[in-house]
Amino acid sequence: MIPAALGAAPWQATLPAAAREEIHRIEYFVVENAKSARAELKRLGHPIPLQNLRIVEMPRAMTPADGHRLLQPEPPAELVGVLSEAGCPGIADPGALLARAAHELGWNVRPLVGPSAILLALMGSGLDGQHFAFNGYLPVEDAARSRKLQELEARSRREHSTQLFIETPYRNRKMFDALLAACAADSLLCVAADLTGPHEFLRSARIADWRRAAPPDLDKRPTVFALLAGQRAHARKPAA
Repeated sequence: MIPAALGAAPWQATLPAAAREEIHRIEYFVVENAKSARAELKRLGHPIPLQNLRIVEMPRAMTPADGHRLLQPEPPAELVGVLSEAGCPGIADPGALLARAAHELGWNVRPLVGPSAILLALMGSGLDGQHFAFNGYLPVEDAARSRKLQELEARSRREHSTQLFIETPYRNRKMFDALLAACAADSLLCVAADLTGPHEFLRSARIADWRRAAPPDLDKRPTVFALLAGQRAHARKPAA
């Protein structure tokens, strides 16, 4: 399971040398996107010419049967590398079904160390790192998105848990504006964009403070949002 770069940083900034050496041993790759996979393998200086590597894309709607088929190519491969478009395969990524198929086949599954935007955002947020959930993409329609944000905030308040989610980069500003409109003033919001990149942005503040500040530039920038609701005191009924 091979983490891919989140941006244009040199591989030494996000990947250990031992992981790169392991990747250099692999000649068969199952990937989310063949074009970006070739660019990543070139960036990592794979010693085998790219045209001689076997690179197969996962289908858009992965099934368990696809996982078994992709892991057992003809001719067989001694090692199989799973590579997502960015970040860690299996985390907000269809590669999870390949790892499951490998376990069902009795194979060893080795996750290599590398960047994950979700975990990096949580690490830098200052929000609760003991209890958290990743919610993927939220609804696109305005009213449905607002309801979902209120549900996540209520869950966060009830469980004292950080709720993380992402958005298609060109809709980041809509998500940011929806958060400011839907969430309570005392809730904490972390906005983490272009992590590991030269223009990395990561800031946590209460919704009230975000409302007073100029909005961050999130246009077409990969961004993770993290929300931790303020903990309001609940009045107790007097004992009978």
